[in-house]
Amino acid sequence: MSAVQLTHEQLKAYEGRPTGTAGVGKDLVNEPMIRHWCEAVGDTNPAYRGPDAIAPPAMLQAWTMGGLSGHTDRSGAYGELSVLLDGAGYTSIVATDCEQEYLQTLRPGDRITFDAVIESVSERKTTKLGTGHFITTRMDIRANGEPAGTHRFRVLKYAPAARGPKTDEQVEAPQQVRAPRRVRAPQQAQRSQQAQTSQKAHVLQKGHVPQKPEASQQPRARRPRPVVNRDNAGFWEGVAGHRLLIQRCTECRTLRFPWLPGCNACGSAEWDTVEASGAGTVFSYVVMHHPSFPAFTVPESTVPESTVPEFTVPEHDTDGPGPDTDGPGPQAHAPGGSRAEAPSPHADGPGPHPDGPGPYAVGLIELAEGVRIVSNVVGVPADKVRIGAPVQLEFLRADEELELPVFRAAEGGEG
Repeated sequence: MSAVQLTHEQLKAYEGRPTGTAGVGKDLVNEPMIRHWCEAVGDTNPAYRGPDAIAPPAMLQAWTMGGLSGHTDRSGAYGELSVLLDGAGYTSIVATDCEQEYLQTLRPGDRITFDAVIESVSERKTTKLGTGHFITTRMDIRANGEPAGTHRFRVLKYAPAARGPKTDEQVEAPQQVRAPRRVRAPQQAQRSQQAQTSQKAHVLQKGHVPQKPEASQQPRARRPRPVVNRDNAGFWEGVAGHRLLIQRCTECRTLRFPWLPGCNACGSAEWDTVEASGAGTVFSYVVMHHPSFPAFTVPESTVPESTVPEFTVPEHDTDGPGPDTDGPGPQAHAPGGSRAEAPSPHADGPGPHPDGPGPYAVGLIELAEGVRIVSNVVGVPADKVRIGAPVQLEFLRADEELELPVFRAAEGGEG
């Protein structure tokens, strides 16, 4: 079903319409929920315990949730808008981001009330997922009748992008079935061998590799874009300059990561940054096997550019030109070091995995400065990553727009 292009006026008519009025939190702000939250996220701030405990600011939305039974005081505006978009073909939905503002500290015993409204509906947008409209709802939250904070939540209602027709190779891939090799007559095989010899000689003389036809070139899958907002923009600016920046409270000098608008230790909103040395160890890790995400696979050589010959001679079988090879892939840059091609995360070493994108390691890295960051562990097969293994920061060029910090495991991959 093709999506119908709705007029922006049709959609803007829903802006400002309430989705919930005079909502009441099902529970008062309470210590058990605070304790469960802190245990789940590993927050040991003493401010959240004891007789004068306060609630973590990030719990703001938790006090408004309706649980499995939901709320009965919702208006029909959001449902009407969803039905309108569904009818126009925008039948899929994905949450994209949320944003919170904190206006006062919440304490056990506070009664939470709230109103919610459709704040905005975007014009028609085209994304990698498909074409659709972003819907932003805003919840204004009060504690004992006084403004306590604002919670904005954004989703994309979209029509999934059409996928291109499968090639014969893609159709066969799930069964890993290869067509039987054609057997040439002796004269055909001899002519083919002569053509290959001539092509190799041409490569040796000219010092280049024949380019594959444009029709066979497929765009490399792109990683999802990180959400950049006013609270973390400085971090991504640092990454663009090959610097891993850690926030530091200017009041109590506590380091914190990921970036936050305020200090967990003393509550101060004032901060500066320090640059990480790049050294760290694997504190914990997981190996992703399924589902396969080609965008997270980097099937390139682990050999630094300085050791790669200026040209290579492609190998050909007796059935004509050999398999196509991609051009230069993502590059990894060590801070202040030479450029090297990004490592393969495949368990079987560099190169395409026979069954598609191979497993890759995602590590919780404890930096030398004491804070932790989640990123890919590269440089060794995924099954060789170990807790305690020393790692060093590098910057991975994921595509023409995106660069990311990753961590290369030391030789052997074990601590």
